[in-house]
Amino acid sequence: MLEIFLKTLPFFLIIGSGWLAGRARFFPPEATSWLTKFVFYFALSAMLFRFAAGLDLRQLFDLRFVLAYLSGTTALWLIAITVAGLRGQPLADAAMEAHCAITGNTGFLGVPMLVVLLGQAAIGPVMMVLTIDLVLFSALLTVIVTAARQGRGALAAIGPLVRGVAANPMIVSMLAGLAWAWLRLPLPQPMAEFLALMGAAATPGALFAIGASLAGRRADRPGPALWISAAKLVLHPLAVGIAAFGIFRVAPYPAGVMVAAASLPVAGNVYILAQHFGVATQRVSTAILISTALSILTVPLAIHWITG
Repeated sequence: MLEIFLKTLPFFLIIGSGWLAGRARFFPPEATSWLTKFVFYFALSAMLFRFAAGLDLRQLFDLRFVLAYLSGTTALWLIAITVAGLRGQPLADAAMEAHCAITGNTGFLGVPMLVVLLGQAAIGPVMMVLTIDLVLFSALLTVIVTAARQGRGALAAIGPLVRGVAANPMIVSMLAGLAWAWLRLPLPQPMAEFLALMGAAATPGALFAIGASLAGRRADRPGPALWISAAKLVLHPLAVGIAAFGIFRVAPYPAGVMVAAASLPVAGNVYILAQHFGVATQRVSTAILISTALSILTVPLAIHWITG
């Protein structure tokens, strides 16, 4: 356990460095915004394209893996939206809380950290989790919130949903890389070196940006956020673990990667969605802060269980 904790510690130390820089105003919010854009549109996109272009597509898609992650995550989504409804939350707020409870920071934290900790073979499963989160569950949230908050039907959400998917550089870069792999095109040496250099900035840049963005958050009214954080850090990996190991019998390694990805803290892009829709922004912000702080202990525990 100590060995795993020491391996994950450098990643969280970079997050802590970003937090300290943000708290000291040495790294103001404007700088955090521009760093996040650089990572999002350039560094992380280069990393994802390079990873996807090197995949063997015949071994990438595993129906049992997809069904296990979908069923476990959907089960927790239903629990979270029910709990929010029992607390008297409107449908849009309840859907946002449920989305918060199932969406981990796979892009900025999971891709760089899990590949280092669990090996290059983790790339395919991690990207599969990222794709399901970004496309399917984000689409579900958009449809529900649009219908509930704006008084329009689900069809009205299709246009913004398609535009959102097309404008997301993580999705675009992954699809472009997968197309490159499907065509079996070689990566020219200059292009490969460019992608490697640009992608190398993704890990420290993303982690530092996570920490700097947390510096401006406050844990106001933490009750609901504590429940969301517990659901994300404990119930989500438990649910997908039961589905992967106990129901669908996914192979141990990809099942372990799936559980590790599910153990990640709440993703920062959930706050962007909350701001966009004007729904539960304070709860989402506090859940990101609390879950990221607690994940310093919970993520090593999850990885220790998986590797053990």
